[in-house]
Amino acid sequence: MTEERTAYGWGLASVDAAGNTLDVWYPQLALGAAPDEASRPNHDFAELAHDEADARGVRRVPVFTVSQLDEPVADAADAYLKLHLMSMRLAKPNTLNLDGIFGALNNVVWTNYGPFAVEDFNRRKADVEAAALRAARSLTAAGAGLPCAAPAVTVNVLGVDKFPRMIDYVVPSGVRIGDADRVRLGAHLAEGTTVMHAGFVNFNAGTLGVSMVEGRVSQGVVVGDGSDIGGGASIMGTLSGGGKLKNSIGEHSLLGANAGIGISLGDNCVVEAGLYVTAGTKITIWDKAKATAGEALDVVKGADLSGKDNILFIRNSVNGRIEARYRKTGIELNEKLHKN
Repeated sequence: MTEERTAYGWGLASVDAAGNTLDVWYPQLALGAAPDEASRPNHDFAELAHDEADARGVRRVPVFTVSQLDEPVADAADAYLKLHLMSMRLAKPNTLNLDGIFGALNNVVWTNYGPFAVEDFNRRKADVEAAALRAARSLTAAGAGLPCAAPAVTVNVLGVDKFPRMIDYVVPSGVRIGDADRVRLGAHLAEGTTVMHAGFVNFNAGTLGVSMVEGRVSQGVVVGDGSDIGGGASIMGTLSGGGKLKNSIGEHSLLGANAGIGISLGDNCVVEAGLYVTAGTKITIWDKAKATAGEALDVVKGADLSGKDNILFIRNSVNGRIEARYRKTGIELNEKLHKN
């Protein structure tokens, strides 16, 4: 009989006026069987939790969540726990059952004042700004005209989405993120990862070692140690296409600027800038001996090379065909650049 994999922890949930969970923040989680109620450690949300709704119409309520990691997502609290596990590096992408996650998560208006429900946002926005303005005036009056830092009085919308920004919930050690809006909660960023301003990392995706991300890492995709996703490059995920195959990039490989793949790359591979290789792409296997002898070169589909090591994918600038050539060594990232 297979042993159940579980995780557990205290979280602080934001609950709207209709009783919907907008988000849950878990400061700390643990893997393994949850202790019984009498043995649970106490949560420390005394100053943050409030049973009365604030100007957003939101209550903040402590919740204790136990997640069955191999079972579909049960509810919003379970979904947020699993997303936290990946961003906390307690679970790697593609190792948790995330079936049902879109149905469990609510669409939320994410702002500098925290999450709002979508349905009554305009009214609640006015309530929050009025309350903030009163607080600012009170603070100014208390300072008798002296300069002071008044709170913001404008609700700034950061996005409307089911998934929040990762770093509002988890800030992993040893990483650099140029634009926080472009890394979703549930991204797994290993030590030494740099995500540049135009880079994007989705949930249930990320890096397994020192990596440079200047392009897009789609859901389900993992990037190996020492690899580089060039500016504007993209890797096919599974969310929109309906496919089941999870593409990946091995170690010390390079996806060139504005390139893309719909297959996996093994170790020590390079896809030249601007080249997109999919499973159905016809690729000529370069063989110098055959070419010299005038023999026909083998032609295969991209799927036949998926996950294979030591390949340079290029487009021949003379005849336009896509070729796969042997590459002996992989790329080396700048060690000082990724010492985060």
